[in-house]
Amino acid sequence: MCPGVDALLEQARAGLRRLTPHETVEAVRGGALLIDTRTEAQRREEGELPGAIVIDRTVLEWRLDPACAWRIPEATGYDREVVVVCREGYSSSLAAASLQTLGLRQATDMIGGVQGWREAGLPMSDRPADVRY
Repeated sequence: MCPGVDALLEQARAGLRRLTPHETVEAVRGGALLIDTRTEAQRREEGELPGAIVIDRTVLEWRLDPACAWRIPEATGYDREVVVVCREGYSSSLAAASLQTLGLRQATDMIGGVQGWREAGLPMSDRPADVRY
């Protein structure tokens, strides 16, 4: 165990209403942004999430802050629902908490990450990733 990071993760998750993979599908159908922060190697190994926008964790806040000059066009307001996904659902919790601190009140993450998505029997995409730099 890593007491420092475990406490940070617990604190981050305390402010999130984390979604199951099936709830994530419904959120995306309702207009939420699905943000995949996995590395290229992880996506190549595990596959692409349908409808996800891939944003590297190192630039996530800049791409999703509606007031930032470097935002993506879909970052239309601080009330936009955003669901962050990583490989297993750990770093995505920290990323979602960071987005909430930035003012994105409806930022959250998906329980279990892409592994949870696959275990839930949800389909992966056969289309190229929508990667944003």
